[in-house]
Amino acid sequence: MTIGELAQRFGLGTHVLRYWESMGLLEPARRAGGQRLYEHADLERVALILMGKEAGLTLGELATVLSTADPRDHRDLLYHHVQELERRIAQARAAKELIEHALACPRSLAECEHAREHIAARIRFRR
Repeated sequence: MTIGELAQRFGLGTHVLRYWESMGLLEPARRAGGQRLYEHADLERVALILMGKEAGLTLGELATVLSTADPRDHRDLLYHHVQELERRIAQARAAKELIEHALACPRSLAECEHAREHIAARIRFRR
């Protein structure tokens, strides 16, 4: 399939696929005229790249992980990413709990004892 057909299949711009190719994430075959020709393996590769991006990996990290047949060859990178995901999940859970409490609390956030505790903790803990 052509670059346009592949891009349309995934709802991407053709420039995205060209950029991924420049990063070494995609290596399409070429026709005699130089036109890119994508095969089923390229469909799978694009799906894999999109899955990696949804998991929060950068394109550079994906290029590293996908550079070998076994992603475990890059355990340190993946382990660090899991730790970062755990941190973000904890942060999202705390945010969800605060919002759920705000929905249930009859007081404003400025008057709510629970929210005031969080405010005080934020003031004490400077980033």
